[in-house]
Amino acid sequence: MATPGSDDEFVQLHDLIIGSTNVSGFLTELSSVAASTLSDAAGVFIECGVTLRRRKRTATIAGSSERAAMLDKLEQVLGDGPCIAALESMTPVVLGDVATDTRWPEYQKVLADNGCRSVLGVPLALDENQSAALNFFSSEPNVYAPAVVTRAEGFAHLAGRAVRLALRIADAQNLADDLRAAMQSRTTIDLACGVIMAQNRCSQDEAMALLTKASSHRNQKLRDLAGDVLGRVSNGTVNTHFDP
Repeated sequence: MATPGSDDEFVQLHDLIIGSTNVSGFLTELSSVAASTLSDAAGVFIECGVTLRRRKRTATIAGSSERAAMLDKLEQVLGDGPCIAALESMTPVVLGDVATDTRWPEYQKVLADNGCRSVLGVPLALDENQSAALNFFSSEPNVYAPAVVTRAEGFAHLAGRAVRLALRIADAQNLADDLRAAMQSRTTIDLACGVIMAQNRCSQDEAMALLTKASSHRNQKLRDLAGDVLGRVSNGTVNTHFDP
């Protein structure tokens, strides 16, 4: 759902991705921008928590304030509330006033005890394996008028695109890190095989067989044993390097 200024907002969210070192950092910044956006729309101070569900597990990742993060986490612990309902229905869910709405009595007591009077849960559509929601908290009742909810939906549409991009970048980085680690291990093992070939005047296959047998006999990882072999011939620690 597009809203005025949405292009500028997406550029802002894109810049947050560029400036963040990980998904958690990005979501922390996202929650602050979301809180500011809804505060302007409602004309009152609003805080925001972000819940990310990946592979059927729900975890609160970030909040614009300590209270927002805490209230979001407590909702996950209780397993019921407007944010969880929004994730399940994939539609915005409003808790207008904790004093009069009785749908989530246990969580509403927590909200009231922490000075929160109203909540808005807004889902972010990601894909079949992961979803996220923005959980907005206000100390004032009945602040989420239809126009404010519409504004939240518009922001959530852009935020969902940004979160999808951030998660893809993070997954790609994790894959690259795994590949780099694997190649570094391969380099260490190949060098150790070269040492064994020179010492035993054997083929590479024979050297690999000797290394594998020793690894099994010692119950030691192949890469660690290969590192030990290199350490002995170099009188110190050997650092292998792989440039992808």
